[in-house]
Formats: sequence, structure tokens, C-alpha cells
Amino acid sequence: MPWTMNDYPSSLKNLDKPVRKKAIDIANAMLDDGYDEGRAIPIATEQAKEWQKNASQKEIRDFLEEGDPTERSEKDKRYESRPELMEKAELVEPHDDGWAVRSRDAKKPANVYDKKADAIKRAKDIAEKQGTEAVIFKKDGSEETRHSFSENK
Repeated sequence: MPWTMNDYPSSLKNLDKPVRKKAIDIANAMLDDGYDEGRAIPIATEQAKEWQKNASQKEIRDFLEEGDPTERSEKDKRYESRPELMEKAELVEPHDDGWAVRSRDAKKPANVYDKKADAIKRAKDIAEKQGTEAVIFKKDGSEETRHSFSENK
């Protein structure tokens, strides 16, 4: 169930209202992307604080005037925290802990899996939702295959 301004994790209660609202928005989008709550909350909180630091007072006021994060459409909120990743391919690449799934240009993987097949499935699911592509790499780092979903959007 998505969080709202009236129902959110207690770890967000001491945040300023704009930061709390942005963190809820980001965390809900991350949950939609398959993140665990335990990872989504601290990442969303950090990104929300960074957003507030870089946002103008007008941007903050406009954001606060928008409805509750759950009232906006899924498309509007899914990539608000990182809109530049919306059109990027999902990569499956070797990782110290198994196989990582990350958006091209993202610094950190969204997920890490023990099995390559699980990582490929997740990357394809994300790429299909975004209308982009999943790029699969071999253990040596060379490209193995590409799965394009751009015609689905």
C-alpha cells in the first residue's frame, strides 16, 4: 500500500513537511520499482533532503500545493526523483555479490541478485514498463544480448 501524508513510516515524522512529502513520493516510486521498504526509506529520505537543498522556494511551494503523492498518476510520480533515468536502458552486469540491475548512468544498482536469471527478469520487467531496453552483460563485462521494449510504448 502506498504511503500518504497521513500514513507514512515513523522514521519520516521529524522531517520538514516538504522533505517528508518528497521522501514519500520517492519511496512510493521505489516500491513500485521493486525496492524493499528497508532500502527505499533511507534512500528516499536522502534524495528528498538533496532535492530540498537544490530546489528554489517556488519549486518547494509548488510541490507542497500539489495533492498527496498517492493522488497523482503513477506515470507522474514514478521517476520524479530521477527523470533522466526514465529513458535509460536497464543493465544486468556482474557484481561482487552476484548480478546487478541498474539504469544506465545510475551510480548504484537498484537490485543485486544471486542468480543472473533473476536479474535478467527484473531488468526486462523494468525496461518493459519504461519502454526502453534491457542490456545483458557477460561475466567478463562484454555485452551478451539486448531486449528492446521501445515499440511497446
